[in-house]
Amino acid sequence: MPRSNLKKTRAVFLDRDGVINREVGILSSVQQLTILPKAAAAIAAINKLGFLVVVATNQPVIARGLISEPELDAIHAVMVSRLARHGAKIDAIYYCPHHPDANLKKYRVRCRCRKPNIGLIMRAVKEHGIALDKSFLIGDRTVDIVAGKKARVRTILVRTGFGGKDGKFDVAPDFTAKDLGAAVRIIKKYAK
Repeated sequence: MPRSNLKKTRAVFLDRDGVINREVGILSSVQQLTILPKAAAAIAAINKLGFLVVVATNQPVIARGLISEPELDAIHAVMVSRLARHGAKIDAIYYCPHHPDANLKKYRVRCRCRKPNIGLIMRAVKEHGIALDKSFLIGDRTVDIVAGKKARVRTILVRTGFGGKDGKFDVAPDFTAKDLGAAVRIIKKYAK
């Protein structure tokens, strides 16, 4: 339900792979899903600060035909459950299944949702009444940071996962942190 009649809320947008869970290259089964050591506690801390926690993730694994959207939903359900066991709540998950070079024709599009585009973020804004000027984006790749800059949120690059060394874009984050736990300390310091 859109929250347009309510006061705009703050959000922390999180990339998934390399931020919440261990980067494995192509995560295509729940057996590959390992939550990073400080991720659950960090997400629980974000919850306590009053931010929505929104996952925004590119998932070309669908476009490649390696898993289906229901299989991805099942992986996300396990991730949410594992985090919840440690008091961490994900408020929403948005993913882009597209890729311009997809193996599956129906996903072979240049879309607005694939980061560095901001379709996923703007969908969350519309559906949850998010104030971008009070929000943050945390990612491990330059594509995440570019998306955050385009959306005009404050960006935090974590050194887990790719740690910004993916080499796709020449972009500087607003902040850099060792991991998601250290990113939360930045949010506490700079939150509006």
